[in-house]
Amino acid sequence: MQKRLYTLAVFLLGIFALSSAVYAQTSSSSAQKESRMTNHATGPFEVKLNPLPAYNDDKAFGRMSIDKQFHGDLEATSKGEMLAYARLAYVALEKVTGSLRGHTGTFVLQHKATMANGTPTLTITVVPTSGTGQLIGLEGNMNIIIAPDGKHSYDFDYTLPNSH
Repeated sequence: MQKRLYTLAVFLLGIFALSSAVYAQTSSSSAQKESRMTNHATGPFEVKLNPLPAYNDDKAFGRMSIDKQFHGDLEATSKGEMLAYARLAYVALEKVTGSLRGHTGTFVLQHKATMANGTPTLTITVVPTSGTGQLIGLEGNMNIIIAPDGKHSYDFDYTLPNSH
């Protein structure tokens, strides 16, 4: 059961990462919001997903813990939880603690992913007002990229007050 949940989570992340990478290539990163300059951060990360106990008897649901170590422009760790339904959807929250281009603090990422008629969508956003320390006011969207060799990286477009 645990191996099946882990395989499901990796499959979902792979499908949704592919979709978000395609979206990232077709979207513009030069937008400004409220005269805040959009910044771009990239780097690799490692992720460990571990099964969590089920909360009901429906085998289509699976829960996983998320532990990540980010490198590059975001030097941080995160801890979170994912809830998946079959191979059709997952939601997750993860609290990130560390440094984003020298600005230290914490923030929360919210994942929402679905598979409809074979088309995956993935949205990962910073939860509004979740930033602390020097990351207060952080807003943004993150994409996950999974290379053919299985290595993970992130592509993060964000705004932060006074971060020129």
